Amino acid sequence: MSQFNTEFTRASAEMIAAFAEQETATVLESNEKEGAMIHTIRPIYPGIKMCGSALTVHCQAADNLTLHAAIALAKPGDVIVADVGEALEAGHWGEITTVAAIQRGVVGLVINGGVRDISAIRERGFPIFSAGISMKATVKATPGQINHPIICGGVVVHPGDVVLGDDDGVVVVPREQAKAVLARALARTSQEADVMARLEQGELTLDILGFRKTLAQHGIEV
Repeated sequence: MSQFNTEFTRASAEMIAAFAEQETATVLESNEKEGAMIHTIRPIYPGIKMCGSALTVHCQAADNLTLHAAIALAKPGDVIVADVGEALEAGHWGEITTVAAIQRGVVGLVINGGVRDISAIRERGFPIFSAGISMKATVKATPGQINHPIICGGVVVHPGDVVLGDDDGVVVVPREQAKAVLARALARTSQEADVMARLEQGELTLDILGFRKTLAQHGIEV
């Protein structure tokens, strides 16, 4: 088995575009509450929205050699998802890798370690979700793996999985399940729009969502 797998099946551009219109919370609920990364994987600045196919990377802690290789192998629309052993005291990604990734069409990074050059990355508008920020340098010494299954943020990520991120965090949908999850997400979005319309007319969540009955079962009247 090659350390660096160069080919994998990605979700269609149409599928990615449709997921990009959804919120992470909606997709999570539509995926049976599976695929949410832990709360420490957070956007490095507010207002980020990101969606693409996962290009997975496993690096040695504080060694970003394999991230440079991943950029070279990336296709437009990829999200690089990196397991760096949860190493927070190193900036595995910075402005240099950001510029290189943008030129390759990479649409974001998810990493369970530290990154740096936050101000410059924000100015370039590149989406990053990381577990921490560190100005400390890395070495470039030991090759890891590219496009093998990894664990990042408590979620198993396979190459080609759909990765969606926004201000609430990151959710991962297995590529094979993406069509079904998207259909449920679209239906849920429509239902939530109806709920919002009723709320704006003055109805209560207790009535719209049936919670008044739940309280009544406990002998509580509101």
